[in-house]
Amino acid sequence: MTDKSTSLADQAYEKIKENILNLTWPPGMPLTEARLTDELGMSRSPIRSAIHRLQVEGLITTDYYRSMTVSEITDKDIHEIYQLRELLEGEAFKLIFTSGKYDEYSYRIEERVVRMCAAANDIYQWEIADTAMHMEIISIFENNRINKIYENNLSELIRIGLYSVKNGMAVAKTNENLKKMIQYMRNGDYENAYSILKTDHFGIGKDRALLK
Repeated sequence: MTDKSTSLADQAYEKIKENILNLTWPPGMPLTEARLTDELGMSRSPIRSAIHRLQVEGLITTDYYRSMTVSEITDKDIHEIYQLRELLEGEAFKLIFTSGKYDEYSYRIEERVVRMCAAANDIYQWEIADTAMHMEIISIFENNRINKIYENNLSELIRIGLYSVKNGMAVAKTNENLKKMIQYMRNGDYENAYSILKTDHFGIGKDRALLK
């Protein structure tokens, strides 16, 4: 494969993936090679390469009759992913305090929250920044396997998060609450800091996502 073909395949992959993640192409939407080649203005070769990568990642589903759709997000998916997040991030957040690193992590998390605030008018970019903030929390484990679990679910986390926002999770209020969480962290106040994380992200976030 030439460099040009590789570049086109990468471009196709990035564009199709972005349209899926930002819900321009929502879960369950039918896709065809013809439609993708027409919308992206590319030949079938790079499109097929991109489709294969996205099938491996689980973002595109092909049935027995080889028809393609954007992979669905079920209520079961949402419950399971939020259960996983609460289990891992809950323990990570506790470890940040018991290890005495709450001041250090308050600044690391604040850097991510600043990016969330800067992206407040673009909910797709805000959700990407929010996901990075959660990755910062679990980095306390220094565990590559846990990082991989999160990385493997990043696409679903972003799509589910966008449903939360679209269904009433207020970006501005969430940003302000995270700023309060950071202040509680600097004061070594685990209970109040974790209460914000749990209420906003594991409570309201999940409830709003389920309204999809």
